[in-house]
Amino acid sequence: MTKPRKELVFVSGTPYYHIVSRCVRRTFLCGFDRQTNTNYEHRRQWIVDRVQILSSLFSIDLCSYAIMSNHYHLVLHLNPDQANAWSNREVAQRWTVLYQGPLLIQQWLAGAPINKTQQQTVDDIITLWRERLSSLSWYMKCLNEPIARKANKEDNCTGHFWESRYKSQALKTDQALLACMAYVDLNPVRSKLADTPATSNYTSIQERIEPKWDLKKAVEGQIKQKSLSTMTDSTINTIKPAKLMPFDQQNTQSLPFNFIDYLELVDWTGRIVREDKRGYIKQTTPPILRRLNVDSDDWLVNSNQFERIFNKRF
Repeated sequence: MTKPRKELVFVSGTPYYHIVSRCVRRTFLCGFDRQTNTNYEHRRQWIVDRVQILSSLFSIDLCSYAIMSNHYHLVLHLNPDQANAWSNREVAQRWTVLYQGPLLIQQWLAGAPINKTQQQTVDDIITLWRERLSSLSWYMKCLNEPIARKANKEDNCTGHFWESRYKSQALKTDQALLACMAYVDLNPVRSKLADTPATSNYTSIQERIEPKWDLKKAVEGQIKQKSLSTMTDSTINTIKPAKLMPFDQQNTQSLPFNFIDYLELVDWTGRIVREDKRGYIKQTTPPILRRLNVDSDDWLVNSNQFERIFNKRF
């Protein structure tokens, strides 16, 4: 039986989650539809830009992603302590990038005088927004709804665009996190959309190898497409570049692995799953596997068949 979302997302148990959202019927999220001879490749950038902007506004870090033809994968890190440290003004500025907000909040942000009753109302609203800015459900709502509206408008149709609510999967151990990230980053290679992780477009592994995301360009694109609310200079300045969650760095919130080891691991795993090298296993095991005491055979099963093995957890 499907569990309610509040039982699946429990930050004190684990802050890391694997997210999958899939299109309904034969709807194309991205890719090329040979039956209608229609190219939807440009939609991949819609999702990347939107994810980057949301990760700039929410207290949710982006660990990895892969944008496929009819679905996408995200690995996210929930960080509610970050939202709790924001000032009331910063919370309001972040939220009003996405939604206009009530007139009272706009007046308060502009410095207009308000009485005690109005101030209490402002505080109550901001408390609610602070919770939402650390909520996985609200993050996904702000991601999927605009994409669905834009896609339906482009397709000149109405109705459901996404197959169902997104699926979320708790990653409770370092091994689960590592296997899931590699699984996500290698999706295009397994689907024969790319020969190597470095040439896998619209993936986090390519972005880590060759960063090329432009925040200003993405924001400008979102404004032109009217995906964001009316934005003042102060709210635009609130958006800071949302880089992927870093690897094993001191004095910062980071992934518990070394970046070079992770690259070697993804490359090693990718070579093994290629059809022309199915029987080949590299003689040396990546250092990160030895540190985690992960058996190489178990690792191959987990990383190649991640969703099927852990499907019951969705």
